[in-house]
Amino acid sequence: MSIFTSKKKLGFGLMRLPLIPGGAETDIDIEHVKKMVDHFLEQGFTYFDTAWMYHGLQSEKAIKKALVERYPRDSYTLTTKFHVGFCESKDKMEDFFNTQLSNTGVEYFDYYLIHDIERGNYEKYQEYDAFDWALKKKELGLIKHLGFSFHSDADFLDKVLTEHPYMEFVQLQINYLDWESENVQSRRCYEVARKHNTPIIVMEPVKGGTLVNVPENVQSMFKNKEADMSIPSWAIRFVASLPGIEMVLSGMSNMDQMIDNVSYMKEFKPLSEEEINLCVTAGKMISGDIKIPCTGCSYCTEGCPLRIAIPKLFALYNQDGTDYEAAVGDGSPASKCVECGQCEGICPQHLEVITYLKDVAEKYEA
Repeated sequence: MSIFTSKKKLGFGLMRLPLIPGGAETDIDIEHVKKMVDHFLEQGFTYFDTAWMYHGLQSEKAIKKALVERYPRDSYTLTTKFHVGFCESKDKMEDFFNTQLSNTGVEYFDYYLIHDIERGNYEKYQEYDAFDWALKKKELGLIKHLGFSFHSDADFLDKVLTEHPYMEFVQLQINYLDWESENVQSRRCYEVARKHNTPIIVMEPVKGGTLVNVPENVQSMFKNKEADMSIPSWAIRFVASLPGIEMVLSGMSNMDQMIDNVSYMKEFKPLSEEEINLCVTAGKMISGDIKIPCTGCSYCTEGCPLRIAIPKLFALYNQDGTDYEAAVGDGSPASKCVECGQCEGICPQHLEVITYLKDVAEKYEA
């Protein structure tokens, strides 16, 4: 029996929520989120995914207002995560978890993840005894199902699943752009999880919006195949069609995105083998056009001592945009980077952020 009670594969990722016009990352438009939550539930979807660090520590609080305070507890499932990079010490773990319960307003989490496991922080998780700590929370009924999210290579995933076979699911970055990537290794990680018979949740199916605004030749290829389907639908349906995928998270930022995603995931029809191969071909066509493969998760911004809006600057650079001052906002320009390295330490994509910031500064501040 599956641990995922939802009959529908689309999950509402709460990392890119709508903002009040002109607002900062923390200025979430709660009324807009409420409307999105209402539509999501009305269409039969129930899975919500948040985390401590999303939206400058405000995402968990936002879903409390938009969902938890407005709907019965048995009408939805809620997921959040523990990230060792945001917990000062092992002694602070209890406070961290209790604050998450308070932030969200629930008495237990349906799904809980040891978050962003990769080679750099795995030893820290071991030092904190994070796996045993989370298992005890599960024994107490504070966590119903326990898993982890992963950002590293396939060989290391095999090691983690072998050492922790009781993990009930794994969350992987899978999309048709990263399918054959040597850095992300979407396909290879997927195959490792399948080898271990571990259910999979997919994050970044549209790679932070990269697979929404695809080159014209890719758009034409998709439209010639199915004129009525949106471009992002191909990315989400690609991963949802893979065997072993239990849930696909979409970080929906407005009602239009919600309506589009729900329209084709409500009665989901898997892609054919021909259509899956079409997506893989599209990924190969797109890969050469991306200068900085940033997904815009904003993990790097919270700890930046100069408050550099790194994801916005990278997005501007990728799009060859011109409004540099708007991208900088209230923070510092790229040239002010002091190379402290906190951004590179927390980046789930393992980007050379400092080097890329120099590229941005050279282009826009010359």
